[in-house]
Amino acid sequence: MELFCEQILKPQDPAAEVIAVKYFTAPVKAAYARHGATSEQAQTQYLRALRSKYSFLEVINGFHIFEPTQLPTFVKGVPASKDHLAPVWMIEEKQTDENLSLQVYRDAIKGHCNQVVICTNDSDLEPVLKLLALDAPEVTVGLVLPLREPGSNAQRFSNKRLIDKAHWVRHYILDDELANSQLPEHVPTNKKPASKPEHW
Repeated sequence: MELFCEQILKPQDPAAEVIAVKYFTAPVKAAYARHGATSEQAQTQYLRALRSKYSFLEVINGFHIFEPTQLPTFVKGVPASKDHLAPVWMIEEKQTDENLSLQVYRDAIKGHCNQVVICTNDSDLEPVLKLLALDAPEVTVGLVLPLREPGSNAQRFSNKRLIDKAHWVRHYILDDELANSQLPEHVPTNKKPASKPEHW
């Protein structure tokens, strides 16, 4: 993680010092995960490893809800229509964006930092960036978009609504940067080591 921060942050601000990293997620539920209980265990191992290796990291959890709903049936070449609906379970992650927005705003307003760096491409974060510009203009806002570099056949595009409200933007993350920043296969903890899951 230190290496990743250096690769991303130092070119933007050589004097930057990482004092906290906050990771926003939601617990995996085995009932809907691709690998079932194995996926749930994999997340647990990953979070154990992160917490053990990085004392400055905080994991902030949201949650998932499951609700029955109806969505248009997919038929190739036919536009979606409310006249052809199918019952499905809607799986929705809750509070992750809200937690991220509130933490960013609180840290800035309380003077906990002079720069916040947000890794997202989600337009739900636009309101908090607007408020930071009004209420904490002295705090620098950096934006790292979790996208592939241009020309890599990427299908997703940078979110202009966010870009316009940041002081600096890193538009992509290189595969090599991610590869160089991986945790070791076994991370010592206070109990047994946290080990990389076999299917990762």
